[in-house]
Amino acid sequence: MNKFFSFFAVSNRYKHLIGGFIVATLAGSFYAAVYAAIVAASSLELKDHLYGNSRDWTDWLCTLLSGIYVFKWWVALCQFNRVMVRDFCI
Repeated sequence: MNKFFSFFAVSNRYKHLIGGFIVATLAGSFYAAVYAAIVAASSLELKDHLYGNSRDWTDWLCTLLSGIYVFKWWVALCQFNRVMVRDFCI
């Protein structure tokens, strides 16, 4: 279990997961969630690069995968409650 937590402590990966969770929660469709997660991941990596740190593709991938995971979870929750995801779109 320590390896799991130490993996997310390196390079602030937990912040990348939180960023992916937030943008995917606010997205209205799967493609919007993926696009928003890609933009958030790229922005976080640009911030890391501008602060003089190296770019880390694992951080980028964590952000993207957390965005996809949250949207899939949201779809499953909507199907459980028999609500269409498109009903939430603006």
